[in-house]
Amino acid sequence: MLVPVLLFLLGLLMLIKGGDWFVDGATGIARRFHIPEIIVGATVVSIGTTLPEVMVSATSAVKGAGGIAYGNAVGSVICNSALIAALTVAVKPGPVDRKSFRTPVAFFFAAAAFYLVNAYAFRGFSRIAGIVLLLIFAVYMTVTIRQGISGRDLPAEPTPEHAEDGKPADKPKPLWLEIVLLIIGAALIAIGADLLVDNGTIIAEKLGVPQSVIALTFVALGTSLPELVTAITSLAKGHGALSLGNVIGANLFNLVLVSGTAATLNPFPIPDGKTIAGMNASLVVDVPVMIAVMCVLTLPALAAGKMKRWQGILLLAVYAAFCVFQFAG
Repeated sequence: MLVPVLLFLLGLLMLIKGGDWFVDGATGIARRFHIPEIIVGATVVSIGTTLPEVMVSATSAVKGAGGIAYGNAVGSVICNSALIAALTVAVKPGPVDRKSFRTPVAFFFAAAAFYLVNAYAFRGFSRIAGIVLLLIFAVYMTVTIRQGISGRDLPAEPTPEHAEDGKPADKPKPLWLEIVLLIIGAALIAIGADLLVDNGTIIAEKLGVPQSVIALTFVALGTSLPELVTAITSLAKGHGALSLGNVIGANLFNLVLVSGTAATLNPFPIPDGKTIAGMNASLVVDVPVMIAVMCVLTLPALAAGKMKRWQGILLLAVYAAFCVFQFAG
């Protein structure tokens, strides 16, 4: 049992570091060739921070571990909202730019509606459903990039000579190093995802815990670590809104890019390893909690234009109860 646990943790570390290096290399190369900052941020960086979830779910789907593919996507949304964003809001609530907030929130709930239809009506995700989710992702990316290029929702960028804190900007890395970071980062993500899925499955079997429970908790938290690091760093620097925006974008990507990729590669059913009064616990608890935490996080902010501390405290309580439920019984 010790070896699978150690390999599971090694896979997590490889995913985290691989994602970090991949983003560094990709953004460095993009900026070197003068690709607009908004495009870099909306594509390379956003996708890069979601790559751990994408690779874990894709690997799981290909290997027939649909419970991990599904649980990772749903669990990551819950973890991002009720733990990561909640910490930011509970510690330092602040104003929200409703204009920039509106687009990702609208896309999330549109994607969630489609997600719910597949979960409750069809009890799974077909290849067609996966393709539709990927199309939603493509439309969102197009809208985001066009808004950025037109100057909407775009904050002022720091000058090349100075970073945001007024200090001299870091010297660009050599091109060869950026390419090496890109390649090694991608390799670490692929290997880490493989280790995570294989050993997560072994641990679940030995403990008698359903794959989806492991994915909803440990895997989801592990693959959400890039967002957690971003949240802590942003909070420390007084940029709570940056953390919140990253979380909302990551949640959308978990539904459309992560689930869409997994379902397109290998369609999977909703896991039924845990039941409540004879009903699928995932449909009774997991999916409703996912929608509920996003409503608590986003709807009051859209209405009032600012986050309130009670939202963060409530979400943290929900996440604690959710984790207790997953391992109870």
